[in-house]
Amino acid sequence: MSTDTRIFELRTYEAVPGKLDALLTRFRDHAVKLFEKHGMTNIGFWVAQDDEGKPTETLVYLVAHASREAAQKSWESFWADPEWQAARSGEQVTASATTKFLEPAEFSELR
Repeated sequence: MSTDTRIFELRTYEAVPGKLDALLTRFRDHAVKLFEKHGMTNIGFWVAQDDEGKPTETLVYLVAHASREAAQKSWESFWADPEWQAARSGEQVTASATTKFLEPAEFSELR
């Protein structure tokens, strides 16, 4: 693997039951633009489906960073941003979150 490519971060948020719309609003109205402000590149955002094709309470998204160190700095500044602190001071909309860092394979078009 090469160190001259971006690192991708796959994040999965489980919404509190019945709060997916509030979570999506928070992302649409605040998080997405703040990610960019703090050096992250938005790649995509998805609502997971169940086996029958119905939406679940799960938001999955992918952002890119120049490096893992850049990711750490971006998240630190994001969490400290007064706009984000105000946006998340309302009702709790997430129950859990997971994160995985991904390095693109040499043949990946998305590097």
